[in-house]
Amino acid sequence: MSNIKILFAEDDQTIRDILTERIEKEGYLVIPVSDGEEAWEKIQSESPDVIILDLLMPKKHGFEVLKDLRQNPPSPEKWQPVIIVSALSELDDIKKGYDLEADHYITKPCRAEDILKALKLMINLIPQRKTS
Repeated sequence: MSNIKILFAEDDQTIRDILTERIEKEGYLVIPVSDGEEAWEKIQSESPDVIILDLLMPKKHGFEVLKDLRQNPPSPEKWQPVIIVSALSELDDIKKGYDLEADHYITKPCRAEDILKALKLMINLIPQRKTS
């Protein structure tokens, strides 16, 4: 069993439940949350290793969560990779995600395998990525 913590922010309960189960089967500890405010609270209190972030969430937009994370990281010495998984698929949205320092952007609909591949890539890059 891995000690890697994944924060999974997704407001659609069905998607959240299915993907949480799939990610846990890979041996990761998943912290599922249903809105942007809860995501930000758990990022601060749990300091997850990787964040999977929906954008269109209640209470706080995913872009706001990402901006807050990059401006005020809970662990400044530790880079927390962010994988955006969103129905926002316009080039401007994707560019904004990368401008806010997302590490990967996946558009919905997508396959669970796409998210798992991105997750494994981000986990492998953690030791190489440092905040400045």
